[in-house]
Amino acid sequence: MSLAEALVPVEKKGSIDRDATLARLTTEKRLSLIKAWEESEKSKAENKAQKKRSEILAWENSKKASLEAELKRTEEQLLKKKAEYIEKLKNKIALVHKSAEEKRAITEAKRGEDLLTAEEMAAKCRATGSSPKKPLLGCF
Repeated sequence: MSLAEALVPVEKKGSIDRDATLARLTTEKRLSLIKAWEESEKSKAENKAQKKRSEILAWENSKKASLEAELKRTEEQLLKKKAEYIEKLKNKIALVHKSAEEKRAITEAKRGEDLLTAEEMAAKCRATGSSPKKPLLGCF
């Protein structure tokens, strides 16, 4: 024990201990309240952030679903247009083929006529004994 403590009467010494204990308890109580407030605020901030993250995720999923549906619609439209275009081109190919067949038939008919004409002229020339009178290059 120090000399200063020895000089303090016993009653005063108990009062100082009591005051110090009360001060310590008050400080601990205040620190405890501050700690509880801090944890509460941190919890609120975390909950708020979690709610915002959930909202963002829901927004993202909604937008993605909408865009994927639009993509699917566009793909379907493109497939339909592609099918229509393919059908149109196949029809054109068929028309070209038909036209070519008609031209071949006309050419064959003309060839047949020309052969028949040549045979008739040759027979006529043979019968009359004259030479054929035809231009070599034909008429222009």
